[in-house]
Amino acid sequence: MKQLAEYFLIFIGIFAFYSPAQAQLIEKAEKLIQTAINEPHPDSLPTVSADTLTVEERHRLDSIRIQEMTLQLQEMRLNEIVLRTELDDAHNRNLATDSLKRVEQRRSIDSLRALTPGVPVLVDGDTLFTLYAKRGGHSALDRAASVNDIILKIGKDRKLHKDSVYTFDSEYYVDIMYGDKVIASITDQDALWQNTTRQELAQQYVPVIAEKIKELKEENSLLQVAKRAALFVLVLAIQYLLFRVTNYLFRKLRRQIIRLKQQRLKSIVIRDYEFLNTHRQGRILIFFSNICRYIVLLIQLMFSVPMLFAIFPQTEKLALRIFIYIMEPVKMVFKSIIEYIPNLFIILVIWYCIKYIIKGMQYIANEIENEKLKITGFYPDWAQPTFNIIRFLLYAFMIAMVYPYLPGSKSGVFQGISVFVGLIISLGSSTVIGNIIAGLVITYMRPFKLGDRIKLNETTGNVIEKTPFVTRLRTPKNEVVTIPNAFIMSSHTVNYSASARQFGLIIHTTVTIGYDAPWRQVHQLLINAARSTPGVLAHPKPFVLETELQDYYPCYQINAYIRDADRLAQITSDLHQNIQDTFNEAGVEIMSPHYFASRDGSATTIPEDYLKNK
Repeated sequence: MKQLAEYFLIFIGIFAFYSPAQAQLIEKAEKLIQTAINEPHPDSLPTVSADTLTVEERHRLDSIRIQEMTLQLQEMRLNEIVLRTELDDAHNRNLATDSLKRVEQRRSIDSLRALTPGVPVLVDGDTLFTLYAKRGGHSALDRAASVNDIILKIGKDRKLHKDSVYTFDSEYYVDIMYGDKVIASITDQDALWQNTTRQELAQQYVPVIAEKIKELKEENSLLQVAKRAALFVLVLAIQYLLFRVTNYLFRKLRRQIIRLKQQRLKSIVIRDYEFLNTHRQGRILIFFSNICRYIVLLIQLMFSVPMLFAIFPQTEKLALRIFIYIMEPVKMVFKSIIEYIPNLFIILVIWYCIKYIIKGMQYIANEIENEKLKITGFYPDWAQPTFNIIRFLLYAFMIAMVYPYLPGSKSGVFQGISVFVGLIISLGSSTVIGNIIAGLVITYMRPFKLGDRIKLNETTGNVIEKTPFVTRLRTPKNEVVTIPNAFIMSSHTVNYSASARQFGLIIHTTVTIGYDAPWRQVHQLLINAARSTPGVLAHPKPFVLETELQDYYPCYQINAYIRDADRLAQITSDLHQNIQDTFNEAGVEIMSPHYFASRDGSATTIPEDYLKNK
């Protein structure tokens, strides 16, 4: 009986390993069986002494106990069957839930696969594998950076021995190990992204990581360091030799230029102007040779410096960055030049068109100025100013057409500078613009021409220069006076030369003779004095006007015609001299402005020379 109970307990103990819930039930069953073995059932017969029982009674009592234990065993088997059924159902439900969850995760990952490029694990420029999922609080980018740092640290550490890379499988992830260092941890999420299991994915990564660590250890060995140091010294030596050779060659070139200057170069002469003599040509050639030398040295440094940095792995990225810094501007310049060629062609076409239009307009202006081409109402002296205006407008039109094709015209800086310059010109050029407009108006009003004798307010002189801004006069005293065109527009101008050329300029002067002299005689004397003056025209004839009859004398004004307005002052002076000579010869005293004389035998005012001749 005890052996049967022990076998039953062993069976129940084995069954208890299914789950913690079953173990609790089995413990209860064990307690019941122990109770059944050690104590009689309540419904059984009362316990009596073994000595008082007969053999039949003893057999009957044992059979009753066996039946009771059999019933209890059957009951526990039924409970075991029910419990097994419930556990199987729960396990199946868990498997179904896990499989549905895995299918859902795979579906979401498949939808994200096209949108998520993943983070490559880059070690010394080599892509070992790609991470997509995060682990814990670390993103895929953090995990990739951590793997990169660990592999580089292992590869550069010469103290570590060459151990094989292996995997260590735990409950939730697989660690890729190198010695006691964890290189990377592969999770179920990583496996889902690669459509495999985490164990298979880890086994795929192991040889890749092992090969990279091997390469890093070989690169960081003492032999490789010595080779790199020797290569570094070799590059420096070659660069030093290149510098020496370059300087030597350019020194020879400089001596050749000096010899060429002394023997073969000739002065460049444009008409009578010596544009460049041999000394200046030699200096220019030497200057360009120095520029070429600097360019050659710079090109050598462009290649040697990145090579020096690229020798050691620690500065390899810096070498690439330096090379990019050097080559990117050069590449950008050449690319901009090539891309700008179509715009340059358009600019050249526009420039040539405007150039030949201006040449045609200049030919027409020259023909009008030389009076070979006559246009009604258009004066010859308008030709050049009109041509200058049209030329300015054509150049402005050309600039407006060329502006969109200029390099940098669309940049904000270029546009800002253009607006700033326009603002400065508009604010500071009001007076300048006023003078330009006045110059244009004066040109088409034609109040004077170059060489005319004019009087502008209190200034009298000849026009020697007309510009869009000012007009310059030379006075009879050889003083050059600069007058703004805006001032001329607001002042009155007297043109002596224009009237002298067309009608003859009338010069006049006033003398006063006493009433004792007959007026007819005075008129004739004044006319005779005018006719004897050099520069006075015989036709039209000079004439006299009596302008006033004062208390003591009348006023006689002599008027005479002249053609040369430039000699106005000289002719007037000569006329005054002839008037004095003529009146003195005629014995007529010039009693002006106020002259009192008593006729009691005192001397007259006529000079003694005239009296002696008389």
